[in-house]
Amino acid sequence: MTAASFYDLKAKKLDGQEYDFSQLKGKVVLIVNVASKCGFTNQYKGLEELWQKYQNQNVVILGFPCNQFGGQEPGNADEIANFCSLTYQVTFPIMEKIDVNGDNESPVYAYLKDHGPKTFGFIGRVKWNFEKFLVDQEGKVVNRFWSNTSPESIGADIEKLLAQK
Repeated sequence: MTAASFYDLKAKKLDGQEYDFSQLKGKVVLIVNVASKCGFTNQYKGLEELWQKYQNQNVVILGFPCNQFGGQEPGNADEIANFCSLTYQVTFPIMEKIDVNGDNESPVYAYLKDHGPKTFGFIGRVKWNFEKFLVDQEGKVVNRFWSNTSPESIGADIEKLLAQK
């Protein structure tokens, strides 16, 4: 069963602290399932650039490590934190490692998939690492991007949402 609203969701950060999505009200949110040993891992750089550009404009990026695709996120919380910090200087919030599909899928991903766009093959399962969900200021999942969509190219979609408020 998925949450009644985006803002009812909760997740844990890498340090184990609870992250309550109610603090995201009124913000544009980009959620990405990340992995440190993937061909798309260099997208951390673009995600961090988006974060640096928009974090002071009520935009939040949340990374969710996932090991379901080719075992490409094998690390524990400390290893993931060190990798993100040392390799890509990531400062946006990284959550605990989760499953994005299957019996143990995160409630966050159950919600995103259930409430996200149902076009262009985006029905059901997350297909690979670095798939992205864009949520507007009212908690509506407004877009979903394939893994090969660069974070930089999502800037225009973020700008549109920011212009609407």
